[in-house]
Amino acid sequence: MALPLVAIVGRPNVGKSTLLNRIVGRRAAIVEERPGVTRDRKEVEADWQGQPFVLVDTGGWLPGGDTLDEQVSRQSERAMAAATAVLFVVDASVGVTEEDARVAALLRRGGAPVLLVANKVDDSGREHAMWELVSLGLGDPYPVSALHGRGTGDLLDALVAHLPAAPDDVVVEEVEDDRIFSVAIVGRPNVGKSTLFNRLIGDERAVVHDRPGTTRDSIDTVVESDDGPIRFIDTAGMRRKSKIDEGTEY
Repeated sequence: MALPLVAIVGRPNVGKSTLLNRIVGRRAAIVEERPGVTRDRKEVEADWQGQPFVLVDTGGWLPGGDTLDEQVSRQSERAMAAATAVLFVVDASVGVTEEDARVAALLRRGGAPVLLVANKVDDSGREHAMWELVSLGLGDPYPVSALHGRGTGDLLDALVAHLPAAPDDVVVEEVEDDRIFSVAIVGRPNVGKSTLFNRLIGDERAVVHDRPGTTRDSIDTVVESDDGPIRFIDTAGMRRKSKIDEGTEY
């Protein structure tokens, strides 16, 4: 049985990957302070109160950028279209931006339920700022601090209420990771790893662009074959470290 898909969307640098890591309880996605780190759709299984689902982290939706920004935005839109439910993350400390309003307009036209996440509400003294987000037309916001975990339990309680429960007579078969044959696609930047990954899995999961270093975080997908499940893993480009790069991980 396919698990419900929950897409985490929003403009760049509002805390989408931090929220994913908080929900799954580990550092599954790269998090940095600079915007634009996440580019591909990253899928991670999660569970709350016995309700399993798949979280889909997306790159920041940013209209009017260059060709790479356009591809990242399209990946985000594909996640919205396929989602059972959407977590729309907005930085409450900044307020509503033009990009937030345009993402909200896309979501209002969609059919999936949307939970408006007011992120970076680190304490009750900041909650008053979140009410500006009501103007987005997506209902009352849920105040959270993805970094510290504040409010995420209430958010998840509301989320799972929107997800379809598995029928009693359906058993979700889980395959342990050590039983899945895994294939990592590696190489230096800009040799076509993401293009090959997309071809092997039969889906445009990874952003493909001629700019070296487009892939920054590994993503993986399990594909069923005649011989059993195979996990394909797309990775960031490997390059030799220079003295300037010492201490930097690739």
